[in-house]
Amino acid sequence: MLFNSLDFLIFFPVVTALYFAIPKGFHTLRTVWLLLASYYFYMCWNPTYALLILLSTVITYLSGLLIRRSDRLADPGRRQGWKRLWVGLSFGSNLLILCLFKYLTFFLENLARVLGWAGVSFQVPVVDLLLPVGISFYTFQALGYTMDVYRGDIEAEPNFLRYALFVSFFPQLVAGPIERSGSLLRQLREERSFDFLWARAGFLRMLWGFFQKMVVADRLAMLVNTVYNAPGEQSGAAVALATVFFCFQIYCDFGGYSNIAIGAAQVLGVRLMENFRQPFLALSIRDFWRRWHISLSTWFRDYLYVPLGGSRKGEGRAILNNMIVFLVSGLWHGAGWHFILWGGLHGLYQGVGRLTAGARAAVRKKLWIREKGPIHALAAWAVTFSLVAFAFLLFRANSMTDARTLIRALFFDFRPEALAGEGLFALGLDRPDFTVALVSLAVLILADLLRERWPDVEERMEGLALPLRWTIYLLLIFSVLIFGIYGPGYDAASFIYFAF
Repeated sequence: MLFNSLDFLIFFPVVTALYFAIPKGFHTLRTVWLLLASYYFYMCWNPTYALLILLSTVITYLSGLLIRRSDRLADPGRRQGWKRLWVGLSFGSNLLILCLFKYLTFFLENLARVLGWAGVSFQVPVVDLLLPVGISFYTFQALGYTMDVYRGDIEAEPNFLRYALFVSFFPQLVAGPIERSGSLLRQLREERSFDFLWARAGFLRMLWGFFQKMVVADRLAMLVNTVYNAPGEQSGAAVALATVFFCFQIYCDFGGYSNIAIGAAQVLGVRLMENFRQPFLALSIRDFWRRWHISLSTWFRDYLYVPLGGSRKGEGRAILNNMIVFLVSGLWHGAGWHFILWGGLHGLYQGVGRLTAGARAAVRKKLWIREKGPIHALAAWAVTFSLVAFAFLLFRANSMTDARTLIRALFFDFRPEALAGEGLFALGLDRPDFTVALVSLAVLILADLLRERWPDVEERMEGLALPLRWTIYLLLIFSVLIFGIYGPGYDAASFIYFAF
């Protein structure tokens, strides 16, 4: 079930109304209702998906209980040994399931290529496994719980129903944010009453998410798909425009999903973590990753980068650890070398940034450029956005062959005149739609600038006069209704990160 579908517009109010209709004293019944709703939401894609999420839930739930039981052993050596066994089995079995469904074909194809270089013929078997929606997200959330229990950061959850709801909570089940057990499990234990102010803020957050997805992302996708799906026919100028548009498409697509998820959870009385914080206002690659897909980047920091040694073992080791994290992050996003190269490029960016920090500071000093001055900020923003956009070209390309074709056009066949006249409007967006795209991008950028200046901009809106506040609400509503992309026969467009 897609957030931007008519089904969800019926499903969500019904679930919310019945949830709060259950009296507060019947907390278990409320949990069961949300759990059933979450599994129904997930099974709308494919009923068999529920078996996989249930399997992951059972494995990680039992591992938590076994780790807690091992903590009672008197002998420190045996205690640590058993705990490592249970956490190892939990990680191993869940990652095996993830690899089987997501990476098996990729592995076999590359194995056949390597064997071919060695003169060995290997026929890749046909593996007809449908990638379950959101498997990477709920797997990482469940594994984070296992590690939190192992470290002693939280107590193992004894209530299976509550833990199952933690893994499958429908607002953030399919594409995050990847919640931490210490936050979401604690909130799921609490009794909640309907809060009108919280619900109103949640609905406004959802409305902004619908604007990002349906007005901005899905419209930009029309031009992006035209260019990227026919790479050999494009000028470098068209590739550059499509790449910039893709940056905002993926931001509004994934950020829109996150805002709808956060808003829906807020209506239900649950606060989810922020997943984006104005990423295209970043002034460095490190700053970008503090703002982009925050739940995943912090997951990798806490459960991979820090266990590898982080930055505690010197600059060289920190750069290596960072590169490992970004290569794994690229693979997490998809079974393709262009995803791995995208992750490796971001690791390279950060490594070069660390190694050249001193030299760049010396240049700024010689040129009398203040580090926090406007000239430096503008230059840093331009360089950061350019590097991020180039990496996104690899991310969006359908294959490494397409990526090479697009890069060749970008650097050796730019031809800006190809966009002159009606050439610009032959890329998937006619003149009216292109105008709407530019206006909606201006609204998006203005909103991000306001939020960067005033992080509590939503709360400030509550202080506006009622007519002005409702004018903003109605403008957003009618923007979605009038300018939203619905597709033929209301064929709601899926979200990009559903594929990961």
